[in-house]
Amino acid sequence: MKGVDHLAHERNKTEFDVDAMKIVWAGSRHAFELSDRMARLVASDPAFQKDGRIRLGRKELFKNTLRKAAHAWKRILELHLTEEEAGWLRNFVDEPSFTDLHWGMFVPAIKGQGTDEQQQKWLPLAYKMQIIGSYAQTELGHGSNVQGLETTATFDPETDEFVIHSPTLTSSKWWPGGLGKVSTHAIVYARLITNGQEHGVHGFIVQLRSLDDHMPIPGITIGDIGMKFGNGAYNTMDNGVLTFDHIRIPRNQMLMRVLQVTREGKCVKSNVPRQLIYGTMVFVRQTIVADASTALARAVCIATRYSAVRRQFGSQDGGMETQVIDYKTQQSRLFPLLASAYAFRFVGEWLKWLYTDVTQRLQANDFSILPEAHACTAGLKSLTTTATADAIEECRKLCGGHGYLCASGLPELFAVYVPACTYEGDNVVLLLQVARFLMKTVSQLGSGKKPVGTTAYLGRVQDLLQCCCDVQTAEDWLKPSVVLEAFEARSARMCVARAQNLSKFENPEDGFAELSADLVEASVAHCQLIVVSKFIDKLQQDIPGKGVNRQLQNLCYIYALNLLHKYLGDFLSTGCITPKQASLANDQLRSLYSQIRPNAIALVDAFNYTDHYLGSVLGRYDGNVYPKLYEEAWKDPLNDSVVPDGYHEYIHPMLKQQLRNARL
Repeated sequence: MKGVDHLAHERNKTEFDVDAMKIVWAGSRHAFELSDRMARLVASDPAFQKDGRIRLGRKELFKNTLRKAAHAWKRILELHLTEEEAGWLRNFVDEPSFTDLHWGMFVPAIKGQGTDEQQQKWLPLAYKMQIIGSYAQTELGHGSNVQGLETTATFDPETDEFVIHSPTLTSSKWWPGGLGKVSTHAIVYARLITNGQEHGVHGFIVQLRSLDDHMPIPGITIGDIGMKFGNGAYNTMDNGVLTFDHIRIPRNQMLMRVLQVTREGKCVKSNVPRQLIYGTMVFVRQTIVADASTALARAVCIATRYSAVRRQFGSQDGGMETQVIDYKTQQSRLFPLLASAYAFRFVGEWLKWLYTDVTQRLQANDFSILPEAHACTAGLKSLTTTATADAIEECRKLCGGHGYLCASGLPELFAVYVPACTYEGDNVVLLLQVARFLMKTVSQLGSGKKPVGTTAYLGRVQDLLQCCCDVQTAEDWLKPSVVLEAFEARSARMCVARAQNLSKFENPEDGFAELSADLVEASVAHCQLIVVSKFIDKLQQDIPGKGVNRQLQNLCYIYALNLLHKYLGDFLSTGCITPKQASLANDQLRSLYSQIRPNAIALVDAFNYTDHYLGSVLGRYDGNVYPKLYEEAWKDPLNDSVVPDGYHEYIHPMLKQQLRNARL
């Protein structure tokens, strides 16, 4: 049976309304229709085709990306696309480029940290792309420790200017995307110095290159930091190195929404609370969580479709071999990743709501939920990006040897995605920030201060320390209250145990350093609880479409029970469940895999990804894998000639025993 017929047969098994699930995945009918239209617009435009990208040299690759970015901007203008539509179009072009930092960091930084006057001056230029911006924070010697940055911005009252300077090699700005060859401006983070005193790290708008000939401003040294992991992947982006030799900028180019420097060099706090800056951070991190679900869904879509096409072993009488997806070992590795894609999508939706809520509260000078929101977004950024990077690699393995081919789309997807584990906060560092918040929350339980939001369960800590999971049969694990209580009890008990161990140290910081690995584990447990609880919340919503809610329930319990299995040591050692209950959970998990199996192809179809966006021969919608793999192989430059270059110099002398006389 050909691949295309095989996947059609798989789709005929479907037990739910796929179109309704597409809307659930997109978040709303409006989001589905908009994203679908932009995806097909990009896929149908020959200028955006991706074939052969992995075979380009670095210079060709970069120039090709510039061409696509310019064409995308041209189409945005011609079609009069809204900001939302333009964002979707750039997303489906599916190529890291300088526009990512311009729209994703430069513009939001000015909106969040610039004064009204600064926004009126700079945003129109940025929106029209008359200037192109980057975000120069990370340095060669410091990334996560922002307060350790070395670049200085010293105010000169005689000229009413700041002097931006790189005092050391390690103060070189290093990694900002778009910086190496494209950006004309950047938000530069530097240590503010006025009248000989330091005032912490602040952002400054600095012009880097001439708007006439694109040459660097005198005193600026700027370039690309070199090839990164992968073939095409992130090598389409000009990540940059930047140093300053006493560069002067006007005083009003310091972002002064929170702190202002007067003409005399005096620092004056504005009436805008500093906490408003955190709104931008919440926005960026909720976007990263949403991106995690998208990247994971791409990998899972490829692996699921190929697992249904690929047949291996199982034929005893000369008949057809078994579909790989029917092996329980394949299901136990693949289906939890499918469930995770949906889980991350729904927690990403909730984070979008949280960002709106936090922004409204901050504008009303209500900062009560800010610590919790900060910890929540930091933890979920860490959890989802780590899980997604690991899952993409697992999907590659699930595709066997063919998954290692660039034509599978998985090696490049991994290389593009894995930096997310580091940027916008190293994942372990972020989990330690979550741990500090959790330990503080536990320490305040006796004071009468009630935990809020995602930590509200800690307000019932006494009950959770004593409760016993009410599971008698495997079916009991399909009760939301049972699953939620198990995860709450595990997290609460781990938090309390860590807090008790910390209390044994005279110096809390010594204890935090010594117990940091244990504290990270507690943070992971807390973040996993958040994802499980938000998935369960999703099930309580009125979701239209035949069989959709049933499939979401199956996915939810697969996600939760697989985590229980994977982190069984936590649940058993804290006494949340018994070994017998753990065994029943595994029985239920196997049953859920069987229920998901007929719907697996339809569940990845619901992601609604075009073949162009997937960029994978193995993940093609029609399942016609093998002819396309064969066709793709002959496109490789090594096949341009039958006899390879170098044959006469190296191979022929070896074959003829003439190496001693050959010129090598």
